[in-house]
Amino acid sequence: MDLKIIKVGELQTNCYILKSGNDALVIDPGDEFYKIDRELTGLNVLGVIITHHHFDHVGALDDIVNKYNVKVYDRYSMKEGNNIIGPFSFEVIYVPGHTLDSVCIYFEKEDAMFVGDFIFKGSIGRTDIGGDDKLMRESLKKICKYKNVTIYPGHGDKTTLDYEKEHNYYINNIIK
Repeated sequence: MDLKIIKVGELQTNCYILKSGNDALVIDPGDEFYKIDRELTGLNVLGVIITHHHFDHVGALDDIVNKYNVKVYDRYSMKEGNNIIGPFSFEVIYVPGHTLDSVCIYFEKEDAMFVGDFIFKGSIGRTDIGGDDKLMRESLKKICKYKNVTIYPGHGDKTTLDYEKEHNYYINNIIK
């Protein structure tokens, strides 16, 4: 699986394009459709995965759906557990907290997890804009069972779950 990161919009949301051969998935098309569309030229777009429905993660969603006539995959259309879209096999993990519809998308073979605004390098997502503190704590405990995973957040730099377990103040105070 090849990965392309495009920073879009005023909040510099990480939009991810995953490629396997000529097939592609888009994760969190936050804004600036033209930037995303340029990277999709010549690819067979299979769908769009949304980690949560905040405006900065779905700003270009309608444009992609309309141009490529693809399905949207989110908390409400994917089952928790194993899912397959074309050549892409991944686990959906429900992680309410930042929002009630937050999901992580885990590609076990690649040890890659797309987490939206659930976890950031050194921090976690806010819960005061449609989330829930108690659910966030439960979701952080749930996600900490994974090991050797690279985390691709909705904003900022990638990190690893092992690093966050050791250095992230919020995770350390929840799992101990």
